[in-house]
Amino acid sequence: MQNHLTNDHADFENILDGIVTDAKRFLSGLDNRPVGAVVPAYFEPINIPENGFGARRALELFQERYEPWISGGAGPRYFGYVTGGATPAALAGDWLTSVYDQNVLGSTESIAPQIELDAIALLRQLFGLPDQFTGAFVTGATMSNFVGLALGRQWVGRQQGVDFAQKGSWRSAPVRIFSGTPHSSIYKAAAMLGIGREAVMQVPCLPEREAVDLTAMEAVLQSQNGQPCIVVANAGTVNTVDFDDLETIANLKSQYQFWLHIDAAYGGFAACSSRYRHLVEGLELADSITVDAHKWLNVPYDAAMQFTPHLQLQAEVFQNAAAYLGSEISSSNFVNLTPENSRRLRALPAWFTLIAYGTQGYAEIVERTCDLAHWLGQRIGASQAFVLLSPVCLNGVCFTLAMRGSNPTTNDIQRYLELLKESGRVFLTPTVYRGIPAMRASVTNWRTTQTDIEV
Repeated sequence: MQNHLTNDHADFENILDGIVTDAKRFLSGLDNRPVGAVVPAYFEPINIPENGFGARRALELFQERYEPWISGGAGPRYFGYVTGGATPAALAGDWLTSVYDQNVLGSTESIAPQIELDAIALLRQLFGLPDQFTGAFVTGATMSNFVGLALGRQWVGRQQGVDFAQKGSWRSAPVRIFSGTPHSSIYKAAAMLGIGREAVMQVPCLPEREAVDLTAMEAVLQSQNGQPCIVVANAGTVNTVDFDDLETIANLKSQYQFWLHIDAAYGGFAACSSRYRHLVEGLELADSITVDAHKWLNVPYDAAMQFTPHLQLQAEVFQNAAAYLGSEISSSNFVNLTPENSRRLRALPAWFTLIAYGTQGYAEIVERTCDLAHWLGQRIGASQAFVLLSPVCLNGVCFTLAMRGSNPTTNDIQRYLELLKESGRVFLTPTVYRGIPAMRASVTNWRTTQTDIEV
């Protein structure tokens, strides 16, 4: 064994203690760290050392080269990309995920698959889904939407009498995807699946809303003339956190042939709150569901969930034919249910934080952050400097700069956000709403308080 590796093995405990000390330092200074780091335009090239330096020196070099520009994005004034932080329990679970280093593919060598099943069961209860819904953790909402649309594509093939997973879809009629305000990841997933971005058809929305017009949706379904298709309904759009009428859309399945995928990446956690639960009525009628975990669940990045009541269909798409992996179809044999064969135990942070804070804890996070977003929306609406572009629905605020006689340009918004980032106090992201260059604030972090919103 190489010298540094031998020494680090002997010094393992002290190395971990050093990391804990550094983590405490970082977390204690999080509120004062620039929320958006201004990174130098140029770094000296780095070369791999011949003999290495050992773990302790590697940490020192990391701190010298990168640590000053690690952003405070895990803190209470990061309002971009709909990102929560990591609750204390979620962070504990995430550390242990690396310590245990389990490959959750579904074999019987470890209890890890059962931990993921338990985490999925807790989330199923939180969202009020029936027991027939199985689920799995994937890397993010994009991959969860990918799984849902992959199942939808396989279902469409079944209606046409073709096993797309086995035969391919190139000889069949194009698969159509209809949605009012599809997230960009829907287009990306369609491209990866070979359905194609052009197959995603935007259906008109209600006036001044991002929710789909149900009359328009029924009209496009009627125009399919019985041809099966996929409908993506939204439970929380990315700009204004608007919700489609999920129950009414689901009821259209009695008249028209479509797979219903609900993209609840943003707003699924409305189910935690008695105040907002009505927004996700009909969630249990979906054929597939996406929910993100790094948003309101407040676990570290690289975690989302997919749910479906169609386990057999999922296995048709993702079954991995290798003798050493086994071919059993079950809710715990994840190697046959998700795109990844190698799967870290990313369910563990979710398990920890759900057990630690429970239904009431998450109801409080959802309602508090929504209250803060509404307060911010009221202040923006009354301001001479800004224009509120849409009423605040949940925890997202979509607004723009007030300009004399015209709308701001994309450059105006970008320059403003750059100045805001340089101040180090707050981080926001740009968007475009109804053709108007704008910005959005998403209040999602468990740490955020009234003081942070006042800043």
